[in-house]
Amino acid sequence: MATIFELIVNGEIPCHKVWEDENHLAFLDINPRVEGHTLVIPKHPWFEVFAMDEDPYHSLWAAARSVAHHLKERTACERVVTVILGYEVEHVHIHLMPTHRLEDFPFPPVDRDAQAKLEETAARLRA
Repeated sequence: MATIFELIVNGEIPCHKVWEDENHLAFLDINPRVEGHTLVIPKHPWFEVFAMDEDPYHSLWAAARSVAHHLKERTACERVVTVILGYEVEHVHIHLMPTHRLEDFPFPPVDRDAQAKLEETAARLRA
């Protein structure tokens, strides 16, 4: 079954396109966290960003960088925040959000349990 992003790439579902090249598409998120919240996707339906082949992976980041520069220029934001979640749609996508201050970004609260186990976690990750 095709993902919503595959349907968008195929023109079966409309989107608010802001940028496109041969292998990538950037469009406004329909549930924006901030004005200008943009998704950058590869047109090929990769499932997970770190499972992508090397060339498409680097190409996706180059596309995201181009779109981020475009967003910064057009929105006059302080910086563009980048997020990859990987759960909402099973098709790789990068969230780009124009921001002016940290409070513009919907950052989750500190996990105090994880904070209390930093040394233990670091040791486990180093092993």
